[in-house]
Amino acid sequence: MLMRTDPFRELDRLTQALFGIDGTTAHPAIMPMDAYRQEGQFVVHFDLPGVDPSSIDLNVERNVLTVRAERKPTYGEDVELQAAERPRGVFSRQLFLGDTLDADRVEASYDGGVLTLRIPVAERAKPRKIEITGAGAPQELTV
Repeated sequence: MLMRTDPFRELDRLTQALFGIDGTTAHPAIMPMDAYRQEGQFVVHFDLPGVDPSSIDLNVERNVLTVRAERKPTYGEDVELQAAERPRGVFSRQLFLGDTLDADRVEASYDGGVLTLRIPVAERAKPRKIEITGAGAPQELTV
């Protein structure tokens, strides 16, 4: 299971939006996500429109999955900017993976501005049948 442990992340996002702060290495902007369980795996989608796939960095250390990406401006320095509403800079998000997930077999793909991660449920966490023996006939019990 995925665990959320940063209750102030939404407050940071609102503050950044209010003061027009772009993501920097010291203060990365957040990236929206959806997460759900489907057929023995967790699927996580991160919205990263306009991000160059080569700027995406994904790593797992001690059950903490970190996603970092950067969106750079597409215009040159010799332009007169009229509006700058699209967030740019460094984006970062951390997920704390429970012990029931197999962090060694994470799969990632990037398509249409969406980074998709597939994290399999560990074999030891999947339901399994256990045979019960005793005086009567053998029976199976699902655990």
